[in-house]
Amino acid sequence: MAKRVFFSFHYQDVIDFRANVVRNHWLTKPDREDAGFFDASIWENAKKTSSLALKRLINSELQNTTVTTVLIGSETYARRWVRYEIAKSMAKGNRLLGVHINGIKGKNGKTKILGPNPFDYLAYQYSNDGKKLSIFEWKNRKWVEY
Repeated sequence: MAKRVFFSFHYQDVIDFRANVVRNHWLTKPDREDAGFFDASIWENAKKTSSLALKRLINSELQNTTVTTVLIGSETYARRWVRYEIAKSMAKGNRLLGVHINGIKGKNGKTKILGPNPFDYLAYQYSNDGKKLSIFEWKNRKWVEY
């Protein structure tokens, strides 16, 4: 059965077409179910949307998903909204999967060097009783609570 997948990515990788190669994989299959996933991602439009509205949009799109796939490009690790999507996915209990996409040729026909892994900049810790999840991010050479 196909999973509902939330795709998290840096919008520049959409512009360069790398993210869409993965997200549109289902188009190569005779039946959408054969792709193994349904795309539940959103298109970032931060310039026209307030932070609160964007958070609400991300939260609503994550609701019926079980997997979050992070499409990792050169600058994905540094994107505020990617970190937010990963943190919310962790708190929700989604399975997390990272896919490096810089080996995919962009619209210019070229690949890029491998970008840093955004998962290396996030961490989590459960309370002693296992009921509370705390998420941390690496900032200014130290771990701080997200």
